[in-house]
Amino acid sequence: MAVAFDEMNGAGGELRQAYQELSRWLSETPPDSLANRRQEAELLFRRIGITFAVYGDAEAQERLIPFDVVPRILSGREWALMERGLKQRVRALNMFLRDIYHGRDILRANIIPHDLIFQNPVFRPEMNGQAVPHDVYVHIAGIDIVRVDDENFYVLEDNARTPSGVSYMLENREVMMRLFPDLFARHRIAPVERYPDELLTALRSVAPAHSSSEPTVALMTPGIYNSAYYEHSFLADKLGVELVEGRDLIVKNDEVFMRTTEGLKRVDVIYRRVDDDFLDPLTFRPDSALGVPGLMSAYRAGNVTLANAVGTGIADDKAVYSYMPDIVKFYLGEEPILKNVPTWRCREPADLAYVLDHLPELVVKEVHGSGGYGMLIGPAATKATIEAFRDKLKREPEGFIAQPTLALSTCPTCTESGLAPRHVDLRPFVLTGRDRVTIVPGGLTRVALKEGSLVVNSSQGGGTKDTWVLDE
Repeated sequence: MAVAFDEMNGAGGELRQAYQELSRWLSETPPDSLANRRQEAELLFRRIGITFAVYGDAEAQERLIPFDVVPRILSGREWALMERGLKQRVRALNMFLRDIYHGRDILRANIIPHDLIFQNPVFRPEMNGQAVPHDVYVHIAGIDIVRVDDENFYVLEDNARTPSGVSYMLENREVMMRLFPDLFARHRIAPVERYPDELLTALRSVAPAHSSSEPTVALMTPGIYNSAYYEHSFLADKLGVELVEGRDLIVKNDEVFMRTTEGLKRVDVIYRRVDDDFLDPLTFRPDSALGVPGLMSAYRAGNVTLANAVGTGIADDKAVYSYMPDIVKFYLGEEPILKNVPTWRCREPADLAYVLDHLPELVVKEVHGSGGYGMLIGPAATKATIEAFRDKLKREPEGFIAQPTLALSTCPTCTESGLAPRHVDLRPFVLTGRDRVTIVPGGLTRVALKEGSLVVNSSQGGGTKDTWVLDE
């Protein structure tokens, strides 16, 4: 694997422009002062109650996501490039989703195999021919981006179903402003605080046509036992909307109402953090206690907007991801601004043969995997693990893709033994409303805290950083 690009010191060891003021500040700050503020940050997060659950972990029902107090910094020029690429990608994703549930031009053009769509477990035939307000399917997208050198950012994966993590982006900034006002004073940093306002504006803009001038929005959660429940309650509070569970909603005459102390109140837009399968027991899983009977009937009647739309999971499929450069060209007639990571589709015999011959060098992922689970990192795996994965690939090749082991860029990070480089990625959050696509500058930087690790997921021991975009 190539040597990782150091975002602070660059390829040749020369301090990069965006990090010059931070470097000066670090040289003036005693190590024990930094360690003390790191402890203060942990206390603040514990007091706020920012936790997440790890399913299947009997020892830790609720965990604090580790927070690193050294910010990750992007120049205004770098962000401008990324922002253009993100907007382009999400526009193409929305056009793709509309097409596969309507005209299917991309399938007729033989750009994507029919079976990859129609035999996909997250394709929703219930959405065939279903109109969605303003043709927006992905209202909130979390696009994971990695960097490999001074110039190139790659999209690692698309999260179009129910992307999470934005609450940590907002809380990270708030904590940093409280603990490091002196460091903030040295920089002009683009704000992220307007995200809730931008989100609410986007959601209201896609309300059904007959809604009032101020449509009612509700955030639908599976409940307190969900791993991201903190974020659900946090966002509902920031948006100033009701946090509801399925049992709080009722459908009458194909309209959705929520139960309140003053009686039933109509709901126009539901920002749902509940997976498709559990939304409506009359349409999907009949055993779901999380959903609302009749919700899909109201949705089909055009009386409620669901954000994100039902059926967007097809865009999260990692085999579909491999076609994103073709998707961008097909719908927009443009070259992708942000590149994909080179990807081998194990469903294709030639690609599978290559992957099987090079397993110790590659990263292999489940096409529907998330959270860093079900993944093989060849260079870090034992021979026994590699051979077990080889058997899985032979049995079910269509369930996997493979990619080269990228040397993810590193940022300075506080460790027990002082500052040290650790690998990072970035999840910006892209909002699509009726007329525009918006992105607050930055996003959630995730950091692999274990030395040498490339896995940044919080469920696998990763942490987070505040992401600063310089307002140049």
